[in-house]
Amino acid sequence: MQHHRMDSLQRLAAFTSDPAGGNPAGVHIADALPDAATMLAIAADVGYSETAFLAPASTGRTDRWVTRYWSPLAEVDFCDHATIASGVALARTHGEGTYVLDTNVGPVVVETSSDDDGPTATLESVDPRTAALDGPRLDALLATFGWSNDVLATSWTPAVAFAGVWHPVLVLADRAVLAGMTYDFEALQRLMTVEGWTTIQVVVPTDDGFDARDPFPVGGVVEDPATGAAAAALGGYLRAHGRVDPPATVTIRQGEDMGRPSTLVVDIPPSGGIRVRGHAADL
Repeated sequence: MQHHRMDSLQRLAAFTSDPAGGNPAGVHIADALPDAATMLAIAADVGYSETAFLAPASTGRTDRWVTRYWSPLAEVDFCDHATIASGVALARTHGEGTYVLDTNVGPVVVETSSDDDGPTATLESVDPRTAALDGPRLDALLATFGWSNDVLATSWTPAVAFAGVWHPVLVLADRAVLAGMTYDFEALQRLMTVEGWTTIQVVVPTDDGFDARDPFPVGGVVEDPATGAAAAALGGYLRAHGRVDPPATVTIRQGEDMGRPSTLVVDIPPSGGIRVRGHAADL
């Protein structure tokens, strides 16, 4: 069989079937990974928060891919939304099925399929964990938003949740407070750097899940339109706090308040990793 050289750069929006929504990512698929300087230059030229670079793990294989993620400034160990975009890109070029991505944080299994809205990809997180968020740390976090405890839904417990990286979970009582969210960029950036937090998962319950906003000052942007890592962490929080009866599915709608609507579907099994799935659309 003749071997056709692979060398393509795709631009996709993850967690949406509409290119006007979602979280943009680049996906570069080639026979071999470029050198570090070239990957950085390509990521900077693409200009999205992350670009994924994929190459076959061994000659002739299309089921396992060495994968690296780069922002325009540096290499990133792992990125959920760029992984969803990569899964959809692989499904298009090599067919639907299960792919293993060998990343800096270890092998990540991505399942691909399709529905009426097009191709989807699903990834499974590491085992989630939660930790308490109270007292001065909670007060300091709320202060960066200009909020006090009275904005919080009284029946929900603030916490910090992990499914690969840590995210505080704040459940608000009022959707209007979420819509009007503003914060002190530099103050929150400093607090998150000290605490080792990646985004802040600020949510309001809905009939089938949550509306969410995710401040991301440590990433250099005011807000992230779709955060797969935070969605997985929230799934772990819901299971740990007895808020779902696993197996359960919740839908997170993020990005609507910033004009880039995204839909993240979170599947919560009785134990183990949390599964996050979504569509991706060409940009």
